[in-house]
Amino acid sequence: MLSHETIWHALDALAERHKLTPSGLARRAGLDPTAFNKSKRHGPDGRLRWPSTESIAKVLEATGASVEQFLSYIPSSRSGLPEGSFPSQTGTIPLLRFAQASAGGFFDEGGFPAGQGWDVVEFPASPARKAGVYALEVQGDSMMPLYRDGDVLIVEPGAQVRRGDRVVVKTRDGEVMTKILMRQTARAIELHSLNPEHPQRNLELADVEWVAHIIWASQ
Repeated sequence: MLSHETIWHALDALAERHKLTPSGLARRAGLDPTAFNKSKRHGPDGRLRWPSTESIAKVLEATGASVEQFLSYIPSSRSGLPEGSFPSQTGTIPLLRFAQASAGGFFDEGGFPAGQGWDVVEFPASPARKAGVYALEVQGDSMMPLYRDGDVLIVEPGAQVRRGDRVVVKTRDGEVMTKILMRQTARAIELHSLNPEHPQRNLELADVEWVAHIIWASQ
């Protein structure tokens, strides 16, 4: 079962396999040494922070581990861990195709799901219970090489975002885009594209309706 706890458990197990601390594993992967610290796994408000797919890819490259090896570290219900440590049930969250996201009526002014026309997708119960979490299905190749057609992005509106986070941004003109947050000030926001063929974007905050954090990608 993929959940916030099991993914972090797998990263810890991979670090231990290579005789590294979580900080050492992050450093070897070229990440911020504090990226995998236990204190970074929840936000100040208690919200879950998930390791990005990009971070996991860098870890696998740095350690030489395969995806299958990484998944083997994810505990099952018979792993000997305390009962209830890893939720076995799933919940459902709203699902929207990315091409529909720019149409009106699907989000409220805070970026939370609203209106009709949403489908649903199953997701581990812990994040699924969080208010407002939803999924966007990628369509086309504009987000390659990180996200491909058919990938599902799990999005948490209202979550704290910081430099380097992958985010979904909606402008007041109705444009919806997936970018990397590089810098945000009281007046402007700087966004880098996932696809190197697409330009960077610098927007005035007055032109931005909302920014939501991508917490996971199902690939």
